[in-house]
Amino acid sequence: MTQQDPRIAQRYASNPSVWPKVFLVLGVLLSFLLAGWLAWAVWVHSTPEVTSSLTTWKVVDQHSVNATLQVDLRSGSKDPQCLLRAYAEDHTPVGDAAFTPTNGRNDVTIRTERLATSVEKIGCTTAGQNDAR
Repeated sequence: MTQQDPRIAQRYASNPSVWPKVFLVLGVLLSFLLAGWLAWAVWVHSTPEVTSSLTTWKVVDQHSVNATLQVDLRSGSKDPQCLLRAYAEDHTPVGDAAFTPTNGRNDVTIRTERLATSVEKIGCTTAGQNDAR
């Protein structure tokens, strides 16, 4: 066996460092944690407790509009609330209807200040769901 130059031994250590393996393990662990959090966030936001869709609306007279809202409540939903808004021709809000929905079809009358020309579903929420759907 030949004697190595001390400068070479000093520059290229005979025992490899453990740090690359530590960083690799930490990187893999962090990747799994991030993937788990992302899967949880996607699941929570894709399965709301309540969803709704405005199916029809009809102007009854100068001061009222009838609207039909289809609501899908997940079992165990607590304190569901829905909001519909009627607008005039100049896009000014002229009436609101907040109500507690039932699962399925909900017929709602919106009282208006003047003639409404459109109805918008603001959405439905529950105690555990802040985003109106």
